Amino acid sequence: MSGVLDLGFARLDLAREARQGLPEVVYGPGKTVEQLRGIVTGLLEHNTGPVLVTRVTPDVADAVLSSVDGGVHDPEARLLVWRPAPAGDFRVVVAAAGTSDRPVAAEAVAVASAVGLAVTAVHDVGVAGLDRVLQVRGELAAADVVIVVAGMEGALASVVGGLVRVPVIAVPVSTGYGASLEGVTALLAMHASCAAGVTVVNIDSGFSAAMSAHRFAQSCHARAARGGDA
Repeated sequence: MSGVLDLGFARLDLAREARQGLPEVVYGPGKTVEQLRGIVTGLLEHNTGPVLVTRVTPDVADAVLSSVDGGVHDPEARLLVWRPAPAGDFRVVVAAAGTSDRPVAAEAVAVASAVGLAVTAVHDVGVAGLDRVLQVRGELAAADVVIVVAGMEGALASVVGGLVRVPVIAVPVSTGYGASLEGVTALLAMHASCAAGVTVVNIDSGFSAAMSAHRFAQSCHARAARGGDA
């Protein structure tokens, strides 16, 4: 079948880069080192854009990097990257409510950076100390997209959604005590936000938020290429 590379244990979607602007991204857990090597090698040989493997532990990352040259591992983001895209002019701010949310925020930052977005991060701006988020209000407002990463009751997404006019992508995080329900409370709160138009992705998925931001960027670039017409 055209556009598919059959490795026996995986069928690589080689046409995804043409359809969506990026090669297929690889979810690392559950795959052996040998499988990851084969998948990454196949993507590198048949595509031209960034190749990413998510949720990779340091030992697996070291084993893959030992036989596939040119990759870099970000241990906090748990991300392997080959051929990262140069940073463009589409600005993303990742705002994390608390230090405990940092690993999820790190994934959002690393993925967004790898696919060519211009990314900055602000940490520990949760609503328990509202002045903290107000201190970075200008930075949030100047972004093209804001990614909000928050656990507990997830209120930061509503606050940011009420402060800025740009798209807000909310990431519920599984931090918090019992009634936080491992991120379900934040997920539902973000879905029920009174700040209209907030987009919500899966629990702990900084990756999904970054890819959503990339879609916004692709749409803006396509519109600019058409001369700004509707």
